[in-house]
Amino acid sequence: MNPVTALPDWPFPRWIAHRGAGKLAPENTLAAFRLGASHGYRAFECDVKLSADDVPFLLHDGTLDRTTNARGRAANRPWSELSRLDAGGWHSRQYAGEPLTSLQALANFLRRNHHWLDLEIKPTKGDEERTGRLVAAEVQRLWAGDPLPPLLSSFRPEALLGARQAAPELARALLVDTHWPNWVSMAQQLGCVAAITNYHLMDATLLQHLHSCGLRALVYTVNDPAPVQQLLAMGIDGIITDAVDQFAPA
Repeated sequence: MNPVTALPDWPFPRWIAHRGAGKLAPENTLAAFRLGASHGYRAFECDVKLSADDVPFLLHDGTLDRTTNARGRAANRPWSELSRLDAGGWHSRQYAGEPLTSLQALANFLRRNHHWLDLEIKPTKGDEERTGRLVAAEVQRLWAGDPLPPLLSSFRPEALLGARQAAPELARALLVDTHWPNWVSMAQQLGCVAAITNYHLMDATLLQHLHSCGLRALVYTVNDPAPVQQLLAMGIDGIITDAVDQFAPA
């Protein structure tokens, strides 16, 4: 029988606001982070990718179509163009004119307010490892000296490999939407401290297995009370939610 691996220290909050407060305000914008913070959240999740001139900025999709007033592949535009787009009008008139957020602007907000971040690396297809390297290097620079720098997460192992090469001291987590062969072993090989799964995948057996492998267990995106209660009873380490107005973080 293999020995149980010790769990890493876990100073991070259990409750994490998804994309800021990405349903009540335009996702991945500073407006969403401010709204999440107004509901008492001190930990946030968001998505980061690279502009054409390698500026890390917040966006979930590969294209600008859904969440800005522009169209086309986000990675084709320099930050000087992206920074002038409207990333709020699609959500509601209240947020019209809200700009896209650079990672630097987000770091300024989070560090000033002593908030924590799960930063999901969203690479453009074919640019996974390089994106991981550049994002990790920028996180290392922006959070220099911070006692609780971001957790770097990704669905793409290549992005986490790049992050490890650039900044091995930064904590990493593998994101998992469906079970695929040997993903727990992959997380261990990448030196991850956590796995973040679709909450439908998580049960007590998987949670115990992750803990026995030395991995913290987090889940996304949980918006209903019933699964929240089940997950809390299991001893889940982190819950990512859109419902910042329903669940009071403790």
